[in-house]
Amino acid sequence: MSGAAEQLPPDSPAADRPGPSTRAPVVTVRGDTRTRRRDRLATEEPMEIRAEPPGGEQQPVAVTMRTPGHDFELAAGFLFSEGLIGPADVSGIRYCAVPREEQHYNVVSVAVAQPLPELGAQRNFYSSSSCGICGKASLDAIDVRCAPVADGPAVEAAVLLSLPDQLRSAQDVFDRTGGLHAAALFDAGGRPLVVREDVGRHNAVDKVIGAQLLAEQLPLSDRILMVSGRASFEIVQKAAVAGVPIICAVSAPSSLAVDAARRFGITLVGFLRDDRFNVYTGEQRIAG
Repeated sequence: MSGAAEQLPPDSPAADRPGPSTRAPVVTVRGDTRTRRRDRLATEEPMEIRAEPPGGEQQPVAVTMRTPGHDFELAAGFLFSEGLIGPADVSGIRYCAVPREEQHYNVVSVAVAQPLPELGAQRNFYSSSSCGICGKASLDAIDVRCAPVADGPAVEAAVLLSLPDQLRSAQDVFDRTGGLHAAALFDAGGRPLVVREDVGRHNAVDKVIGAQLLAEQLPLSDRILMVSGRASFEIVQKAAVAGVPIICAVSAPSSLAVDAARRFGITLVGFLRDDRFNVYTGEQRIAG
């Protein structure tokens, strides 16, 4: 894992590296008045994820539409949460030199300790910013097999009620653009540990998981995952692979997300806002 840390890019972006927001001209219309100005938009660009097994050629694995930033975490988190690598399989991560120089920072190669499992025709990954499972042929192809999560902590209701405001206050890029999802990892006392933003909610989750994988903190059996939007099946699946026992969402879960949470033994909380929330599965972890 030390190789991955040594090859991580510096926090300050390179001059030619795409940033999380982009300036664009806009016309604001209010009544009979039109005002021309420049606005900040959330950047959305494709990123290709490649795996590089020992002594082998790079293998294209996925293309995801993402907000640039924490790209190495996204690549590692994606490979892990999709069941393609184990928590100790990453030996290095780097941006790739490709024929089109302007795409240099949109291709990430992950050096892995062993060859990836055969993807097959049904594991044709293409992730858009709105849906993390586009291109997969069937529900069976996205059902990553993993054991139920550990019992985990009992968390006070007041702790859960504090999470949305903490998540929102940490969304720096959202403040500038108004167009990003966020995911955050908290401890059982409600202390924020990792916060990541992206145009895709599943990408934000992968960045959080990837950050913990590279820091050798998996499994996340005593943590709470909070997401800014709805709770989808894929978010529950990714959390289960990482061992997260409690997932909270500002909005609603899908029926398949509830089914998956029940199968994995996860506490799933939805509509967490103001002074209320719904518990769909795993009520035993909510104290008080």
